[in-house]
Amino acid sequence: MITITEQATKKVEELKAEGKLGPEYFIRVSVKGGGCSGLSYDMDFDNEIKDGDQEFPHGDHKIVCDLKSFLYLSGTELDFSDGLNGKGFAFNNPNASRTCGCGESFAV
Repeated sequence: MITITEQATKKVEELKAEGKLGPEYFIRVSVKGGGCSGLSYDMDFDNEIKDGDQEFPHGDHKIVCDLKSFLYLSGTELDFSDGLNGKGFAFNNPNASRTCGCGESFAV
């Protein structure tokens, strides 16, 4: 399962409103090769479900992840912070054995 915090949910709602995205849009998260730790996180809005996608409903929102990425993201919590230590979405991934300083890449 992939979950989302209340802070991240609020930010997603703001972004959807700014982009004028309808209720058919959901959050797509994935993992790509690269970054200083070997794998990097990716997040975007999408409105098309693909074969093999894993879906995780959260209230009025849905998080979708392809099966390959889910192997790395199972149990991850999507969070958002706008504090002094950094602003943006963060992946709290229990599978990561190492992360880079910016939090955008990881290793397992």
